[in-house]
Amino acid sequence: MKQRLGYKQRLGYLALPLVMAAALTTQARADGETIAVFTKNQTNPFFQTVRVGADNMAKTLNAKTLQYIPTKPDSIPEQLSQIEDVVVKKPSAIVFTPVDYKAMVPGVEKINDAKIPVVNITDRSAGGKFLSFVGADDYSLGLETARFMLKSLGGKGNIVIIEGVKGSLTNVDRVRGFNDALKENPGAKLLASQPGNYQRLQALQVMENLMQSISQIDGVLAANDAMAVGAIEALDGANRKAQVIGINGTKEAIDAIKSGKLLASGDYNGFFQGCLGTMMAVRSLRNQPVINEIVLKPTVITKDNYQPFDQPLEQRTCPTFEEASKLGAK
Repeated sequence: MKQRLGYKQRLGYLALPLVMAAALTTQARADGETIAVFTKNQTNPFFQTVRVGADNMAKTLNAKTLQYIPTKPDSIPEQLSQIEDVVVKKPSAIVFTPVDYKAMVPGVEKINDAKIPVVNITDRSAGGKFLSFVGADDYSLGLETARFMLKSLGGKGNIVIIEGVKGSLTNVDRVRGFNDALKENPGAKLLASQPGNYQRLQALQVMENLMQSISQIDGVLAANDAMAVGAIEALDGANRKAQVIGINGTKEAIDAIKSGKLLASGDYNGFFQGCLGTMMAVRSLRNQPVINEIVLKPTVITKDNYQPFDQPLEQRTCPTFEEASKLGAK
């Protein structure tokens, strides 16, 4: 208050309209918004990176987050129930990852009916209205990580794929990329392609079963890092060796790359997805321009380039809007 009086005194009464205009602008951009952030589970480390990114950006913008996470991983009924709750609580905006891109459309329509602004991140919803979409190129991540592994194997060998959730868009696109890379390498043989539902323990069990029927496995293409780590645990338990790749660029994947257990991981950049989804939600509330679509380009993280990714989540920095504009440029 003292600062405003001093400012007015220096400028005189002619400056009063300017001061009032500034005050109105500040009011229009009032901070302290509540952003409800929906993720799919607490078991996949990727979604922790999304949540930390969202919290980081909210703190930077002087907003706050309210996290919605199903207690049962990827539970459709539970996420629908959480939507009922959020519609009643009516946060300023929502950053939404559907547990199922088709089944959650009625839930998104309820959010739309309640006129709560919503940004879609990670899994692109099959319906509903969104301010913006922030995600990554799943097909390219599958293609490039598989190409890297097959190159390390000399374009040949016995390969198995551990898929995510059957029917999910991320899984469909990543596995399509894996298969296209295999087609480029006729010396490689795909011996099995089974779901591990993006869960480490399920992937471990799938890998154990596959090793009982396949005497030689040279390469494992896992559709996410958690499953890649599960496959490595199964291989270690059986005292067997194979090249393994994952996708997401999580901390446990970086640690496994450093130790030589994991060949590579595709950077899905959940931290940026959380940052940018929250940024777009808040900017919309403050009547600032938003970017309609940001699809992050793939990076294959290996022992030769992991250093920039070997950083605690809490120490990472969200991109600026100008940087986000470049990321969203096609």
